[in-house]
Amino acid sequence: MSDNKKRALLSVSDRTGLAGFARTLHELGFELISTGGTARHLSESGLPVTLASNLTGFPEIFGGRVKTLHPALFGGILLDPAVAAHRQEAADNRISPIDVVVVNLYPFEAAVTRPVSLAEAIEEIDIGGPSLLRAAAKNHAHVTVLCDPADYPEVAEELTSGHGATTLETRQRLAVKVFRRTAAYDAVISDWLGRQTETPAFPERLPAAFEKVQELRYGENPHQRGALYQSPVRAHGTLTSFSKLQGKELSYNNFLDADSALFSARALGRGGVVIVKHRVASGMASGPEVAAAFQAAWESDPIAGFGGVVAVLGTIDAEAAKLMTKNFLEVIVAESVDEDALEVFSKKPNLRVLSIPGLSALPARPLEFRTIDGGLLVQELDLGVDDSSGWKSVTERDPTDEEVEALGFAFRAVRGVISNGIVIARGTATVGIGGGRTSRVDACRDAVQKAGPRAKGAVAASDAFFPFPDGLEVLAQAGVTAVIQPGGSIKDRDVIEAANRLHVAMLFTGNRHFRH
Repeated sequence: MSDNKKRALLSVSDRTGLAGFARTLHELGFELISTGGTARHLSESGLPVTLASNLTGFPEIFGGRVKTLHPALFGGILLDPAVAAHRQEAADNRISPIDVVVVNLYPFEAAVTRPVSLAEAIEEIDIGGPSLLRAAAKNHAHVTVLCDPADYPEVAEELTSGHGATTLETRQRLAVKVFRRTAAYDAVISDWLGRQTETPAFPERLPAAFEKVQELRYGENPHQRGALYQSPVRAHGTLTSFSKLQGKELSYNNFLDADSALFSARALGRGGVVIVKHRVASGMASGPEVAAAFQAAWESDPIAGFGGVVAVLGTIDAEAAKLMTKNFLEVIVAESVDEDALEVFSKKPNLRVLSIPGLSALPARPLEFRTIDGGLLVQELDLGVDDSSGWKSVTERDPTDEEVEALGFAFRAVRGVISNGIVIARGTATVGIGGGRTSRVDACRDAVQKAGPRAKGAVAASDAFFPFPDGLEVLAQAGVTAVIQPGGSIKDRDVIEAANRLHVAMLFTGNRHFRH
């Protein structure tokens, strides 16, 4: 090869738009160097191709595992023509510079979203591709590197107008994209492989890989920019795997509320219906009929439910849809929506309706992430099943079977309430919710005020212990007959004595569900 000839190395798994881009390179005088299937694709497109093995003098081996890992290629990518020693070593070793590198990676992310064996997944781990990309990105002062077919048209136009050259600004931008891509690729592999081999849930390093789905109109407020990202190997049934059946684009706040509603619905389990406003649950219910459960959840706090977000762990039918569309709602998220319900929803075209098949299933290792200044907090998601066999009746009166069933529902529901969390419930529906308060007694007052006369004969759940008897007294005075709470306060004896005096049955669970 002559020293002044421009060269491009092309080796891709995704051949979208490749032939057109390669044709532009050929017309600009680039020699096209390629490997395996990419070379065949270019040849079949009528383009002249030099096989990389002809350049390296070494064949592809081990079923294609080794085909580009050779100094003739990496030297051509990494040499700095501005350094005399580099030019001399290149001449001594018959290494010619490579000006453009076009590589995308084996589709590991796509492979592991399907049922796949460990051996099959490992074969989708690209070695040569990330190495070529990183080498070209490191030497972006002299090399144009592309890892995304979406960049082909813009770069082709710039190469054409620049007589085969790109600007340093473009090369820098493309290099940054490469380093982000390879970092994300490795993060996905390490996370997936770690989960298969049962490495600790909290590794010493926590690489993250998220891809942008879309930019949002704005963040929480119009002066804040916002965007939605998703994990490339997100679990089936997660919020970011939604299908939008109708409605306007979702906002930053819509996603936050939907996430909160889904958490609470999952805590309730199959048949759970939750209404959330500003990340705070206003009503929760569960049952075999979605319409009845929604109506019960709505009646918990119809004022707060206005403009809310609904999550349903089940299928919405026409009856449920008719009830929902009687009220102003922003978003409805369900496991599925039947055709008759869609017809009803279509009369409210701005209402956002999302379907998430598999919503009831939980990831094998669900974790929750929260950013803090300069870092990240990670914990297991609080969605495990409570072991009611460990619950202990601590009062003179044991709760009735009916009360026990309602207490179990209330204790599941309180997980979705910001602490201090109090839920008053009748059967399998909330009638009053109090939370987000700095004192538990104020949360009790809020729940009682929301419940009104419905508190009489109802039960209540507290996400953490009562530090004093005052909160319990507020509930009892409103007519609550049974309470479930974790226990563990130094004032437990005082609280139990108050419950006995007020004829309130009380269970201690030994397990709290505080949600900060």
